[in-house]
Amino acid sequence: MSEHDYQDLIRIFNQCFEADYNTRLVRGDDEPIYLPADAERTYHAIYFAHGFYSSGLHEIAHWLIAGPQRRFLEDFGYWYEPDGRSAAQQAEFERVEVKPQATEWILADAAGFRFRVSSDNLNGEVTDNSAFKQAVYEQVGAYIQQGLPERTACLRDALCHFYKTPINLCYSRFDLTTL
Repeated sequence: MSEHDYQDLIRIFNQCFEADYNTRLVRGDDEPIYLPADAERTYHAIYFAHGFYSSGLHEIAHWLIAGPQRRFLEDFGYWYEPDGRSAAQQAEFERVEVKPQATEWILADAAGFRFRVSSDNLNGEVTDNSAFKQAVYEQVGAYIQQGLPERTACLRDALCHFYKTPINLCYSRFDLTTL
């Protein structure tokens, strides 16, 4: 397994998508954010936090999920309530995070990188996230059964090639108990 350098992730992503989608992965500082092209920046930018490889994978997953119209909206126009959410807010957060986190897990597997499901609510109400973990796991299975969306498959293949991980995507590689 190779060391996971965020600069490799940037290079792989940009090679896959910069030309056709005018989108770049960019190391950010604090909070991750997606910004569509504007008068000051001629390309769409996915900023991920502090050069953390896992943050890069997660923000890429959101971009891969977003449809063409959402990719013209800041942060894809998604709702986001920061850390400190109530139990009801956390339930909504988990509902909308299932597909991005399943996509992130598939990409992490391709990179030989450890995936951990993220409830992202350290200062909020304590909740049981076992149903969320199960939903993420089941979504991975659904993606494998249905076939990956085109952009996800493209990036997964590039990650498998770079990290020399198995190209065959099989559900047995994913273990709910590791989340």
